[in-house]
Amino acid sequence: MRITINLATRPYVELGPIFRRLRIAMGALAVVAIALMVWLHTLTAKSREQQKKLDAIHAQTAKLVDERHQNEARMKQPQNAAVLDRAQFLNLLFAHKSFSWTAVLMDLEQVLPAGVQVLSIEPQISVTGDVLIRMRVAGDRDRAVDLVRNLEKGKRFISPRLVGESAQQQKENGQQQGPQFNIGPPVLPGGVEFEIVSGYNPLQPRARASEAKAAAEEKQVQP
Repeated sequence: MRITINLATRPYVELGPIFRRLRIAMGALAVVAIALMVWLHTLTAKSREQQKKLDAIHAQTAKLVDERHQNEARMKQPQNAAVLDRAQFLNLLFAHKSFSWTAVLMDLEQVLPAGVQVLSIEPQISVTGDVLIRMRVAGDRDRAVDLVRNLEKGKRFISPRLVGESAQQQKENGQQQGPQFNIGPPVLPGGVEFEIVSGYNPLQPRARASEAKAAAEEKQVQP
């Protein structure tokens, strides 16, 4: 009877397949690492290019601001102060002349709810042409709130808000500021007057857009 004795203290393990798998995994990790390095390098290059463009824009903006300050300082000199005041006066005068009451009334008729009557409208036009409308309306508070909401939904009115309210009173002619109107159905005495302030987009850009569109259509029609 023959007895086989194994004197090995550890079982035999074939390490070849394990090493092959490790090599494959290391190769895959190396490829991923190289791809990440290339992507990071590309991203860094793009970031540097965008930073250069941003720095150029900042430098150009600073240059323009400096030029503006120099021009303002030059115009504020005593010999140029009269010219500056005249230019501001003419710009404000042109802005007032370009304001269209017809456009304002047409836009208000589209958003005015029932039960609200417009009593007065006072436009305030800045030198830059920005228009701020201050109007007084009469009616119920709920209707006035509806008017503000309608103004917010409109395309011509900017950031409308209620700034005050008071009991409606009979006022003598000339005591109210701004032209007086009676837009909407008459409101019974004893109601409430509300003061609404809103920015306004004037008619001029709208008219220019319509003229440009009409001119483009004429060019298309011509042979």
